[in-house]
Amino acid sequence: MEGCPSVRDENYQSALEFLYGRINYERSARGVPGGSRLDLGRMRRLLHCLGDPQRLLKVVHIAGTKGKGSTAAMISCALTAAGHRTGLYTSPHLERLEERICIDGGECSKRELVNLVRVVRPVVEELDEMTLENETPGNSTFFEITTAMALLHFVGQAVDIAVLEVGLGGRLDSTNVCQPVVTVITSISFDHVQQLGNTLSEIAREKAGIVKPGIPLICGVTDEEPRTAIEKIAEERAAPMTRLGKEFEFQYARASRTGVVGTGGSITYRENSLHGGTHLDDVQIGMLGAHQAANAAVAIATLHRMQEDGWTISEDAIRHGIANASCRARIEILSLDPLVVLDTAHNVASIAALLSALDESFGDRPRVLLFAATRDKDVSGMLRLLLPQFDFVILTRYVENPRGVPPDRLLELVNKLRAESCKVPELLVSESPVEAWQKSLAIASGGQMICVTGSFFLAAELRSIISATLPTPHA
Repeated sequence: MEGCPSVRDENYQSALEFLYGRINYERSARGVPGGSRLDLGRMRRLLHCLGDPQRLLKVVHIAGTKGKGSTAAMISCALTAAGHRTGLYTSPHLERLEERICIDGGECSKRELVNLVRVVRPVVEELDEMTLENETPGNSTFFEITTAMALLHFVGQAVDIAVLEVGLGGRLDSTNVCQPVVTVITSISFDHVQQLGNTLSEIAREKAGIVKPGIPLICGVTDEEPRTAIEKIAEERAAPMTRLGKEFEFQYARASRTGVVGTGGSITYRENSLHGGTHLDDVQIGMLGAHQAANAAVAIATLHRMQEDGWTISEDAIRHGIANASCRARIEILSLDPLVVLDTAHNVASIAALLSALDESFGDRPRVLLFAATRDKDVSGMLRLLLPQFDFVILTRYVENPRGVPPDRLLELVNKLRAESCKVPELLVSESPVEAWQKSLAIASGGQMICVTGSFFLAAELRSIISATLPTPHA
């Protein structure tokens, strides 16, 4: 009947309703609980009832405060280019849940998602019943179920290797049930302190929970305090460690052109003579920002370690992966006229990286900021960096997640910073992100750049709206 949803659409919506009906800490007003309430027992029980798919996969396991998504994208792109059928699991998603589960760059289809839910749902519901009888440690969460679905999908599609990005922390993350061929820690900075700890060494120990006995570890952490904590755990577990600044290093060269469609820079990559002495010149980086140089170096070090362990990965494949990998909403140019940059930066370190990238790629072009933030972040710290670098600021909130900071609270923080002599540009407040976007368009009619940042959830709500209303950029 015309106008009625198809059975396929109804099945897809039913699958989504089942998944989003689970406990979902990504969308919880309180966020993720502290470590004492996190446990891998539920995850192991769920996977065991599904046939333990994690035991059938070779895995690259990646943790880190920032850079893990970009590094995962580079590694998976290179492995695909090398001819290996490669699964990639990342989180959260921006627009579609299927984005989380990819093979060789292609998202899981709606049909595949429905079929995966058909497999896991009866098992989950049976475990729910057992929980009521106090036989299991709580109901399976949204992230646990989607992680299990990804592992099942990768096994069913016979991938050669799966690249898994940690969701939060490492030690108690639902991905930390795999059997990796190599583990990676990209960086350590302050984020999720309520769950991971108040010091860099505490956070590092949580991230290093993914380190497995005897399994190689690639470490991009250069700050002494967190790296020392990681080194201690690696030594205890006899995990051979390859460290940025020790066993490998890089030099970054900025992109040669600015003010147009952004292009990434390049790196020269070197390993010390005791670690093979590999030297790669002029490795082009597809993603914007000097911070991607360290991610690229960590990705190359990981791929070289896999080469040493018998994986066939050519230099051309490595170069292809670094140059062609992309991540939605990571300093992503959505339009050229007006110039619109979307980024998921949500802590002080990632905001600093964003500002550096804007300076490098677009110079002193006038800027309009559209900003929203999440309650458990260092919002004042982010605003302290952002405000002096923009000519106009619009404060808003995202609406599909209860963790957003109300715009009037953001304004209070701005006024407090102003009282502390922080430079504050002209600004306005908007309760709706769509309204904020429309206002930013009107303000930027004179050729200013619009930058949307502060939260993954803001990027998720606005990306499709922006893309639908403005022409896609072309190089």
